[in-house]
Amino acid sequence: MKAVISGGKITDVIPLQMTDVGSTSVEIDQQAVPMLRSEVLSNQSAKVDMISGATYTSEGYLMSLQAALDSALFKG
Repeated sequence: MKAVISGGKITDVIPLQMTDVGSTSVEIDQQAVPMLRSEVLSNQSAKVDMISGATYTSEGYLMSLQAALDSALFKG
């Protein structure tokens, strides 16, 4: 996960790898990832609600994002 931080704010979140195995997983990612991105940008944090029906995607996305934010020393 790449977190773009500008002016002390999260301005973008870019997944570096998405699920590419199994059509159901790909479909879930395609729906959940934009929703998660929107919530993260609105809340300026990885501490957002998980997307119903996309628990594994949400967990992986948010854990990866938190690691990126920690690496960048982002305090939000």
